[in-house]
Amino acid sequence: MARYTGPVCRLCRREGMKLFLKGDRCFTEKCAIEKRNYAPGQHGKGARVKSKLQGYGLQLREKQKAKRLYRLMEGQFALTFDRATQEKGVSGELLLQKLERRLDNVVYRLGFGSSRDQARQLVRHGHVKVLQSVEAVKGRGVPKWLELDATAMQGRVLSMPARDDVNFPIQEQLIVELYSK
Repeated sequence: MARYTGPVCRLCRREGMKLFLKGDRCFTEKCAIEKRNYAPGQHGKGARVKSKLQGYGLQLREKQKAKRLYRLMEGQFALTFDRATQEKGVSGELLLQKLERRLDNVVYRLGFGSSRDQARQLVRHGHVKVLQSVEAVKGRGVPKWLELDATAMQGRVLSMPARDDVNFPIQEQLIVELYSK
């Protein structure tokens, strides 16, 4: 399985916002955005004029932000987008719904992993069984479309996630416009 193994704080700095890719570290003052809130690389800090994104660049940044937030490779993201456009409804909302319903994201949302990478590892190593419930380790704030029973160490998906349940600033319409070219 292919995965990104490079520095993840660099991805947050490229997007200019916290993507919470390092788990608990992102909530402390050690976060890279707190230390260096400028783009990574040779031209990040020394750039005199910050170019204004327009059109394609803005659409690409939104796609990259969503792709990096959910920790998907380009092929996985494009396949998810294709499946979302084949269904009836608003393509952007269906895309976010499909991304939110991924098992590794559900495990992360239930609080069983401190980051999406850790949640994905729990899923890949077979520590999560899917029948009517999801085995759990500990709990934290849970979205309203999920239910957590911390004593029984189980979680359930109650309903489909709505657009309001995605509490991250993603403009899905820009992603749809990018892929429709």
